[in-house]
Parts: sequence; C-alpha cells; structure tokens
Amino acid sequence: MKSKSAGSAATGRAVVLALVMMGSAQAQETPVAEHQVSYNAALASEYRYRGLSQTRFDPALQGGADYVHGPSGFYAGTWLSTIKWTKDLGGDGNVEVDLYAGKRGQLTEAISYDVGGLYYWYPSNDLNPDANTFELYGQVGYGPAYLKYSHSTTNLFGTTNSKRSGYLDLGANVPIAAVAGLVLNLHVGRQRVENNAQFSYTDYKVGLTKDLGFASVSLAWIKANTEAYVSPSGRNLGKSAAVVSVSKIF
Repeated sequence: MKSKSAGSAATGRAVVLALVMMGSAQAQETPVAEHQVSYNAALASEYRYRGLSQTRFDPALQGGADYVHGPSGFYAGTWLSTIKWTKDLGGDGNVEVDLYAGKRGQLTEAISYDVGGLYYWYPSNDLNPDANTFELYGQVGYGPAYLKYSHSTTNLFGTTNSKRSGYLDLGANVPIAAVAGLVLNLHVGRQRVENNAQFSYTDYKVGLTKDLGFASVSLAWIKANTEAYVSPSGRNLGKSAAVVSVSKIF
C-alpha cells in the first residue's frame, strides 16, 4: 500500500475546514447565497494524509476550488497537492488530484450531516494495481465535533485486494474564545485495510489554526502508530512530526 493513508480532509483540506468553523457563526446570521465559488492555496512543510507523509517529509504546494449551492447544500470541488509516494513505489507522477461532490445540511438544529464521494486521481502513476481510489463517505457533526466514515469501492491506493477498506475519523475543530480567529484541531483516525491487516493503523493529530486576516497559519503534531510505511531511505513515514502550513481562501 502506498504511503497515503483521506480526509478529507489532507493538511490543506483540514485548514479549510478549520477556517469554515471560524466563520460558521457569522454565516448563520447572513442570508445563504444561491451559488458560492471559492478558491484556496497553501504551502505546507510536508503533506500528511491520515498520519502518513505523502512527500517524504518535503514541502508541498496545494490548492483547490469549491462550488456550493446554498439552498440545497450540494457541493462539488477539486483539490491538488504535490506528492512523491507514487515514484517511491516504482511508479511515476508527482501530483494528487482530488475530485469530490456531496450534500451537507442539518438533521436537527444541533446535528449536521455530510455525505458524498471522493475520487483520488494520480495522473500517470503507472502502478499495478492502479493507485487511483474512490471512496464514499458519510459524516455527522454535533457542534465542533464530528464522526466520519470513508469506505473504498476500489483497491485502496494501489494495495492489492483491498476493496471495501474503511477509515473512521473522530475529531473536533474548537474555536478558542479567548483568542479571536484561533481554532483547536483534534483528530484520531483508524485505517482498516481489507485483506491487508499489516497495513492497518491508527493516527493522531493535535493542532492550532489561526486566521491572520490576509492568510491563515496552521501548526499540528501528527503521528501514525505504524512501521509498515517507509521511505526509500528507510524512514518511518508515520513518525511524529510538527507540520506547518500557510493557506489562503479567495
């Protein structure tokens, strides 16, 4: 299995989620626009996904675009990042392209939901099995906390006979009232790789995201408790690390 471990959000997607949490209170007080389009860009000290480095501990350039239909909650978007793991496994390519669509809304005043599908595309990866992966996901949220499950309908990131793998994600993005624009990011996840138990593991994250107005800065401690994923030089790709990113939503 590749050094990639999904969520959704990636370091860059996690930063975007934290920024959404910062503005949620203001959004509830203003009319919902029918069509909303936004763009995001980020520079990260490395790209970690589900606890594992996707860039062999090197920096990553990231960016994306999102469309939201306000009244219905339907959304679609794309997100890209530089990577190295496909070449590490003897393939080719140096970019990940995520394509996703879904629907989010409220089950009750307190409970939110988000359901959809996410396709991870690795152009010209040349791996066998192919690295490209599709997952269906469902999430429920209560205040700043959420529980999300992602289920693969294809082999998982190039792992043989790994259809129906699953990732359980429990987390919270908690605004810190004492400091404007500051959010505490907490996460624990469990990756289960079907028919490949040696690649299953748990990952953890504790971080802070600060909105500076002109941009946002995120600092997170991330770890995956596995030694099954290593770089060509033998370094554990899930080892504890501090990851810093600077991002902007347009």
